[in-house]
Amino acid sequence: MTYTPDRIYEEVSYVAYHFHWPLDDILDLEHGQRLRYVREIAAINTRLTQER
Repeated sequence: MTYTPDRIYEEVSYVAYHFHWPLDDILDLEHGQRLRYVREIAAINTRLTQER
């Protein structure tokens, strides 16, 4: 399975924005790992929004 460059940019940008990790560290993650971080960040953001 391949992923479009736009999708990879979205995932990397999302993780970098929230965790402030260097680009190389994020790109070194397996795609499944990166998706897991994306899902976890989204869940955290959802909880924080609902708590307001």
